[in-house]
Amino acid sequence: MSNQPQLIDKVLRLLAEQNTEKVKLAITDMDGILRGKLMSFEKFSGIVEKGFGFCNVVFGWDSADVAYDNSQYTGWHSGYPDATAVVDLNTFRQVPWDNETPFFLADFCDSKGKGLEVCPRSLLKKIIGQANSNGYTPYFSQEFEWFNLQDNTEELYNGKFRDTRPMTPGMFGYSLQRVAQKNDYFNDLFDLLKKFGVPIEGLHTETGPGVYEAAITYSEVLEAADRAVLFKSGVKQIAHLHGVIATFMAKFNENLPGCSGHVHQSLWSTAKKQNLFYDNKKTTGISGLMESYMAGQLTCLPFILPMFAPTVNSYKRLVEGAWAPTTLTWAIDNRTTALRALPGSSSSTRLETRVVGSDSNPYLAMAACLAAGLYGINNKLKLKTQPTVGNGYADIRNGTLPRNLWEATQAMKTSPIAAELFGATFVEHFTATREWEWRQFSKVVTDWELKRYLEII
Repeated sequence: MSNQPQLIDKVLRLLAEQNTEKVKLAITDMDGILRGKLMSFEKFSGIVEKGFGFCNVVFGWDSADVAYDNSQYTGWHSGYPDATAVVDLNTFRQVPWDNETPFFLADFCDSKGKGLEVCPRSLLKKIIGQANSNGYTPYFSQEFEWFNLQDNTEELYNGKFRDTRPMTPGMFGYSLQRVAQKNDYFNDLFDLLKKFGVPIEGLHTETGPGVYEAAITYSEVLEAADRAVLFKSGVKQIAHLHGVIATFMAKFNENLPGCSGHVHQSLWSTAKKQNLFYDNKKTTGISGLMESYMAGQLTCLPFILPMFAPTVNSYKRLVEGAWAPTTLTWAIDNRTTALRALPGSSSSTRLETRVVGSDSNPYLAMAACLAAGLYGINNKLKLKTQPTVGNGYADIRNGTLPRNLWEATQAMKTSPIAAELFGATFVEHFTATREWEWRQFSKVVTDWELKRYLEII
């Protein structure tokens, strides 16, 4: 797992010509959060071929930097040593809102140079390898909804994260009026992210106060996941420059719609450069291979849900009547089902997996989509039911999704399917991190409990 000498020479020569003094490097942890450092150009030149040491605690703590006590991979028992991270020079970008500072993503590898089993980006690359070996080139993209708040960071912490104020009031989906009120921010998102190598296909307001939605331009799946991770981080940084806090929580407010992170996907023939999801001989336009791909996702969904819905908060989005699915359903262009098939032309036919929340780790969400789809193809699975007609919430022919993080995690932890798709080492580590997340939530006395019980009980 190292870079080609020609590519190394090309990148170092380019950076030297730009008189580069420092470089940003980043990896993605289990929660999809970018963790990184600023490195001198001299140091970067010395590690670019074989990698550098990065404390493996990034896979041993949660989003609040609290160390897990149930991780076998690392912990106090291991002393939190460095793991080897190798720069992926193909991810080279420059940060337009930070003086064009060069930026790279890195992967973790083990002592033998193979992708680290608990590393989300390495997991996705492993699944991509399986697709490629079958002659498939996966094309993916992710779209995100998120709330934009007026509060600055100091106000949030002083107020204990209460009384937040949306950037704009009212339910203004697809509103040009609300966009015009924050025109500089809106246009900076579109323009700066494009310069950052994260092109946006569409950007608009969504239903809810201060809510935006963006669809990232599709690409091969690894690039799509990189773009999605960098989109979320980039949006937060650009928002900060405008006095805004961007949150990708799946359910920011119980009285408002949740925020999705739908994943669009198709498989193309590597040899023939054709969309294998499209079949013009069928009245639906959907190929038999796409049907098997969907059947695989529906079969696997109950056992991989934490990769789409990774937090306690995720499951407060997955409720009836909130534009998020609750049943194991599929249909053509139906926004109430788990899978929304979008047949069209040979270039546009694709699947939208609507279970995925905006709080997901894009590497894990896309790895889960692709692995489950390949499972259906490899096992020649057929769709058990006809497409849902009308309200997907009422269609329970195939069953329903797990209702909370604990239930979903236990289903994944004990599932032979999950172990087959991702490997036992990854499943053991990832489900332990989700059990930890549930434990942290379960011990907290909430405002709801105090208001409900303090005086009356």
